[in-house]
Amino acid sequence: MNSDNYDNDELIFLPEENSSESDPSNPQGTWNVLVVDDDEEIHSVTRLALSDLVVADKGLNFIHVHSGAEALKVIAEMNSTIAIILLDVVMETDDAGLMVARTMREELKILEPRIILRTGQPGYAPEEQVIKDYDINDYKTKTELTRGKLVTTIIASIRSYQQILSINQSRLGLEKIIASAANLLEEHSVKNFCEGVVTQISSLIGIEAGGVVCAKAGSVLDIEDDDVYILGAAGEFAVYINKKLENLHNGKIVKFVNSCLQLKQHIFESEFTVLYLKSSDYEAAVYLQIGDKISDVNRQLLEVFLSSVSVGYENVNLFHQLRTAAFRDWLTKLPNRSEFINMLDDTSKAQLQNKDLVVALVDINHFADINDGLGQDAGNSTLLAVTKRLEETFSDKVSMARIGADIFGLIGSETYINQDTINELFVMPFKAGEHTLPLAASFGFSRLNSKNQSGLEILKQSNIALNRAKKNLKTNFEYYEPEMEQETTWRLEMIRKLAIDFENRKLELWYQPQVDLVTEQIVGMEALLRWPSSDGGFVSPAVFVPLAEYSGLIIDIGAWVLEESCKKLAELNQQGFKGLRMAVNISMPQFRDPNFIGSVKNIITEFEIEPDRIELEITESVVMDEPQIVVDALQELKSFGVKVAIDDFGTGFSSMSYLQKLPLDRLKVDRSFVNEITPGKSAFIVETIVTLGNKLGLSTIAEGVEKREQASYMLKLGCDEAQGYLFAKPMPFDQLLEFLTVQDR
Repeated sequence: MNSDNYDNDELIFLPEENSSESDPSNPQGTWNVLVVDDDEEIHSVTRLALSDLVVADKGLNFIHVHSGAEALKVIAEMNSTIAIILLDVVMETDDAGLMVARTMREELKILEPRIILRTGQPGYAPEEQVIKDYDINDYKTKTELTRGKLVTTIIASIRSYQQILSINQSRLGLEKIIASAANLLEEHSVKNFCEGVVTQISSLIGIEAGGVVCAKAGSVLDIEDDDVYILGAAGEFAVYINKKLENLHNGKIVKFVNSCLQLKQHIFESEFTVLYLKSSDYEAAVYLQIGDKISDVNRQLLEVFLSSVSVGYENVNLFHQLRTAAFRDWLTKLPNRSEFINMLDDTSKAQLQNKDLVVALVDINHFADINDGLGQDAGNSTLLAVTKRLEETFSDKVSMARIGADIFGLIGSETYINQDTINELFVMPFKAGEHTLPLAASFGFSRLNSKNQSGLEILKQSNIALNRAKKNLKTNFEYYEPEMEQETTWRLEMIRKLAIDFENRKLELWYQPQVDLVTEQIVGMEALLRWPSSDGGFVSPAVFVPLAEYSGLIIDIGAWVLEESCKKLAELNQQGFKGLRMAVNISMPQFRDPNFIGSVKNIITEFEIEPDRIELEITESVVMDEPQIVVDALQELKSFGVKVAIDDFGTGFSSMSYLQKLPLDRLKVDRSFVNEITPGKSAFIVETIVTLGNKLGLSTIAEGVEKREQASYMLKLGCDEAQGYLFAKPMPFDQLLEFLTVQDR
């Protein structure tokens, strides 16, 4: 055959030459062409006619089968890697080729390969609907297929196959992107998210995962510098997570990652790619180690993927910030109270392996004075200075946290965490901005036992020890003991019961008469609070009054006591016992109550009591607690008309200057001094108090007078009044009425 007109002549069926069939697998750089025909000569001619054809830089790889059944088997195995099927219509049956097309499209759901139907019998041409339904590219009789026409058909079909394959790859890529982005959005750890980015991109473009995600520290890490850090990694780079980029062994990677972040654009090279990842507030560079340049299709997919994943990148950084806010102290960058509890939980579980673990709470004494006197900037600088010294002293040997405004928590071996080691921290002053400040601190320790305790329980025990240490006048530390918690539990239970009984009006007021020492006539009475106990007795006021003050109940209880006292005094007036006064004890929390003064005035006015019939009793300890508050309040009430007495005088740390400022009417000589009165001996303190009262123009009253010689001695000294068992015991109001009636006869 003349080579000049070979392209236009009809195909001439030549004898088969000695040539081996191609490997059914798809060699790199070829298009798979499946030839299905029961005529062997057709196979030979087709191979000969198309053997040198190159389409889109790829040659053809032929796979030959001779029946519809064989064709379906090969199609099922090779799936979409077959580009073109040259399919004979009539083989083992008249429509065998059409059945192959139907089965492939409808049952096997293989849609990408292009089908070119060929038949040597024009009468068996398929209907137009069949060609549409089975997505057949072309239909030709064998006699009209010249080489030129066959080449044209093959080229058109391969181009169609390319387009379909590209669309399907993009669709699969998009499905991968959606799945990958969904998986990454579930990640809340920066490390895991960034590692996932490397893994998912590698999977997307079909390479083995290996690479790093890098960003500047300030945007995503709790590190205040501008260095670039490796946030996540996969493959050989995993060992570099959270390290500076410059620590990488490969200088080329360092160079191009920095370039990517600086230029804010992707970098595509033959052996690697650096992708720029940007969200509204965060940016990163994704370095990938690849073996070849990324194709245009994969570049497009990567653009879509990076757009999708950038939202997740921002979210994971926001979550990181939220977690930092939730578990990190904003000032010192140490773990906060919540994280400290988590640390204690973990430590408690590990206690079986470590027998000498100790928890310590370190409370800086009088820290509020620094804030108030020098300003909060100085206070913050002080806390940072303490943090720095803790970190320098303990390094990685001790876990630490800031769990309160001026309280630090420590966890570690008792070798490092003990009173001597921590006291040593506060020997030298601290540099806080322009100030050099000496600091002292109180410590509460809790030794962890083998019992699996919760972090909250351990913190509670350490805090109990700390509170005890702050009240200890001898040392600045305490170790937790179970008895401390039992005492605290008892106190809370007593406060609860007191609150319930007060609400149910189970508290009682008893009254102890006070007499004129000269005439021994009753001049007044002191209202005394009683709390009945379940065993028929009474809880001592020495027990429950401090609990009421500690809990704040004393404000409401005190108001009730005053109201009840005025009410009973009004009843006594109605019964004809006029001119008597009522002494009522007042505690410091009542003075701090802004409504206290108004409440006293309103109650006295409501029951139409003459103000000078009410005497408010205060102790020296109340005066010395917050003197000015007490002085101001008493002066206002004094101007209203009430009387003021100082109780237990001489038992506290008296201040003569404040004693002179107080608007006092009476000094009460404490029973402890009265008890010292014995026949034939002088009672120096009693004499001093009575003399002082006389010098200051104050009346004096002795309490706890139980013997006649005590009363006589006090009268001889010039004491005005007395109360005690010698004259009358405390009694309920009904008994008081009877007692007064008898005395009045």
